[in-house]
Amino acid sequence: METLRPKFQNNLCVVVLHTDDGEVGLGDAFFQSAAVEAYLHGHVAPLLLGQEDPSPEATVALLAPYVGYQGGGVEVRGNGAVDMALWDLLGKRTGRPVAQLLGGPVRDTIDVYNTCAGPDYIQQTSRQTSSNWGDAAGEYEDLHAFLTRPAALAKELYQEGLRGMKIWPFDRAAEASAGTRIRPRDLSAALGIVGEIREAVGMDMDLMIELHGLWSRQAAIEICHALEPFKPFWVEDPIRPDAIDAIGALCDEVGVPIALGETAMGRRGFLPLLQQGKISYATLDVQWTGGITEARKVASTADTFAIPIAPHDCTGPITLAACFHLSMSQPNALFQETVRAYLRTWYPQVVTGLPQIREGKATLSDEPGLGLQLVPGLREDDAARRRISRLDTARTSRP
Repeated sequence: METLRPKFQNNLCVVVLHTDDGEVGLGDAFFQSAAVEAYLHGHVAPLLLGQEDPSPEATVALLAPYVGYQGGGVEVRGNGAVDMALWDLLGKRTGRPVAQLLGGPVRDTIDVYNTCAGPDYIQQTSRQTSSNWGDAAGEYEDLHAFLTRPAALAKELYQEGLRGMKIWPFDRAAEASAGTRIRPRDLSAALGIVGEIREAVGMDMDLMIELHGLWSRQAAIEICHALEPFKPFWVEDPIRPDAIDAIGALCDEVGVPIALGETAMGRRGFLPLLQQGKISYATLDVQWTGGITEARKVASTADTFAIPIAPHDCTGPITLAACFHLSMSQPNALFQETVRAYLRTWYPQVVTGLPQIREGKATLSDEPGLGLQLVPGLREDDAARRRISRLDTARTSRP
């Protein structure tokens, strides 16, 4: 087991599984990368190394923690990265893309939308806060753009062929009040941004409003009501997804579709949300929910309740590839979130072979596994922090 923590993205931990016949499987984990690295080498490597062709499903059972499985903490995210790498290996051993191993593609392309982050978004710490939004300068700084020139950004994305964009103009107001209230001036300022986008591109652009689970129920209801005239495609995570009863009450009161789930954990975390019959979309994160093995079960559970999935991406290029393979193979996949700022800056510094996106649609290659190759330069000392666990030494080393 090899891990790489790129110095250009402090929150990313890339997992590389090596077999004794030279195959390589790739996965990644996002947030608390040093803690994930320590967990993988200290706990997972001794269990995993030396196993003969471990299957993803069997490994999920092997690595399942006794505590901590109800949340997307270090253990679950580390295990999720290993799960992705094992699916990648399974695809390479069988000569098939992961989408085929998941039952076969149900579509040739899938629509994508752009989450309007910048290249350095959520770079320094693991906190979802405006202090961690990154530098406002530079190319593809879509976060700064939606806050300061929303109409121009919307037109630019539209000209690229994108027909969906996600923004979060309410977050600073949530920070100011700890999410307990939305002041009239803050509400007006945020709605002004939404209004400029609608005026620039009309209803031809699906507009997703992200609230990051930062709000109390009453404040979230006020925001959702205020957004109703602008007809957002959805309002995402208005409150925490584990506040089940509050979510049901909110959905009963507002007239906008509600999307939830990037921080929900596995099919058991999604089930009570789906059983309410209130939410409209499930935005699972393939990595945070425990990997492809669990994400496939979440997708199937959502399909049972006639709820589309729209997998989350803001968490690494290998996870994004896994999302595409999942989405291509699931009949209830609606579209795939992407971050063009990542795809055009640091994602290509990690891997090659990412799905091709043109005119707002993504296409997978026929390459086996996840279709990715690690960028060789990532292993250089000045590019990433590298750590290896080997079976023959029964210890970890730091080359």
